[in-house]
Amino acid sequence: MEALKLEQVVKQYGEKTAVNGISLKVEQGEIYGLLGANGAGKTTTMRMVLGLIYPDEGKILYNGKTFSDELQHLMGYLPEERGLYPKVKVSDQIIYLARLRGMSASDADKSLRFWLDRFDVPDYYNKKIEELSKGNQQKMGFIAAVVHKPQILVLDEAFSGLDPVNVELLKDTVRELRDQGTSILFSTHRMEHVEELCRNITILDRSNTVVQGDIREIKKGYPREEVVLRTVGEVSGLDLIPGVSAVQKQERGYVLSISEIGAAQRILQHAMSANEIEHFEIKEPTLNQIFIRAVGESHE
Repeated sequence: MEALKLEQVVKQYGEKTAVNGISLKVEQGEIYGLLGANGAGKTTTMRMVLGLIYPDEGKILYNGKTFSDELQHLMGYLPEERGLYPKVKVSDQIIYLARLRGMSASDADKSLRFWLDRFDVPDYYNKKIEELSKGNQQKMGFIAAVVHKPQILVLDEAFSGLDPVNVELLKDTVRELRDQGTSILFSTHRMEHVEELCRNITILDRSNTVVQGDIREIKKGYPREEVVLRTVGEVSGLDLIPGVSAVQKQERGYVLSISEIGAAQRILQHAMSANEIEHFEIKEPTLNQIFIRAVGESHE
């Protein structure tokens, strides 16, 4: 059974349709990517999942059940706009938030100390939020979202404002939660993070679903339009090969744009006749390229 399931969910504000018939399902122990440009309907969808607002049509099911106050204890949420109080101590507010989610004070304290140790910042227990760097404030927000051990976790731009070391730390943590059975609805503008963490995605544009499914299968539906070539020396005449639309010279080779896949073999043959080849790759489209194409096409 899916931990989270949306069936033809619609949300309207007057004459404006914010979400138009979205359907998706998140399995237990899955990180599911919810993507879209600003105003596409992501935040509205997440708020409906959290029970903060209600759909006008369709159903949202949690382990097969409709929303109720009891289900709030199963949910965790890290919003894009962080909401911890700057002048309140980390321990006071995170323990309070955990108790609102049904934990006892002693269990909440134990869980908070576990997470502070996990992030190697046990001394933050008695610090005020305003005393921390923005990156560490972000980590405290993440702890507030997971301290009560939610079964369903909604992460909105979880890695924004973090340096590369802390991004990797949080990515590893999200994977651990997934492996422990947590179901995660993950929204971000950083497509490379989605490719690393998610198997299935939905891309929204102007309230509508424009791309949905397994990332690997989605990529098969888009043409391969780039070739990466590295050779021992320079290769001339690449721009004259039929099907090559652009050649970008880089420090260690070339990136060639192609208009049809047959051009790749012509590039390889031409390069082999001219020089020793160190690397040749027909690149699959990135999720970023697919996103731009899908959203761009829907705007045409």
